[in-house]
Amino acid sequence: MIEYCILHIDNSFLFNHQYSIINNQYSIYKMNNKPEELKRRTKDFAHRCVKLAISLPDVTLGRHIKGQLIRSATSTAANYRAVCLAQTKNTFIAKLAIVIEECDESCFWMEFVIDEDLIPESKVNLLLTEGKELTSIFIQSRKTAIINKQ
Repeated sequence: MIEYCILHIDNSFLFNHQYSIINNQYSIYKMNNKPEELKRRTKDFAHRCVKLAISLPDVTLGRHIKGQLIRSATSTAANYRAVCLAQTKNTFIAKLAIVIEECDESCFWMEFVIDEDLIPESKVNLLLTEGKELTSIFIQSRKTAIINKQ
């Protein structure tokens, strides 16, 4: 799917895009309301990660991943909200780097869940794909912000 993400900074707009293929087909849609749409997606991502984490088996590794996944996924959503309130481009870029790290960490923990066979891959894949797409959107947004800063 080709996603267009528009972020507002200091009365200018950054147009970012990212490409992904789902089921070997391309589909196109435009995100309706720039930062608000990403706020919704990151919050939904956090909620879904919490549900996944809660379903992990009650063993030492499951409990460890549960805490880590909940922390990183909720941090993704909370820090993206902070990105939207950034007062300067430098602050925007710095806060966006935190969002990228936390979202990527969430993906790591989901991959680890699959690797350790704690939950079937089929139950994690859609959420993992969303995490990877969000990470890619934020990476591209950060790149664009750096270019536009110069």
